[in-house]
Amino acid sequence: MIKTVAWVKKRPILKKTIMILNQLITTITYIMYPLMIIKLYVADNPIIYVFVILPLVMFLLVSIFRNFYDAKRPYEIYEYEPIINKKSLGKSFPSRHVFSIFVIAMSFFNINAYMGALFLIMGMILAVCRVLGGVHFPKDVIVGALLGIVPWLIFWAL
Repeated sequence: MIKTVAWVKKRPILKKTIMILNQLITTITYIMYPLMIIKLYVADNPIIYVFVILPLVMFLLVSIFRNFYDAKRPYEIYEYEPIINKKSLGKSFPSRHVFSIFVIAMSFFNINAYMGALFLIMGMILAVCRVLGGVHFPKDVIVGALLGIVPWLIFWAL
């Protein structure tokens, strides 16, 4: 991890790109999801219940697990300054940022496949940014993504 972060730090354009994409994707996600909830509410669309409840329940479960498991972050273990501004300790596994965008992407698939696909792509980019930015291990983002995807696959299979 430390070699990867050092490699990125030597490339100012890449470093800046990671920082911008991390913030931009996170902001877009946290704006679009509530806007879609409002749209579904105004349209009196019954999908709103699962659109809100499944991500909410999973978010709570992921948060509880992270608090219990309390995995150290890469910058805690290897003692370096991450590229992405992060000072908190522990709670690295699974990545809640990556979980959130993937569960939201899968939620959007209920409404619009193109929007769902766009958010899945943004989720993959965010996952790479979180690892290259030094705030997560690859396993953190992989498991975060799976925890965002699998509950929806189970829901659709039922």
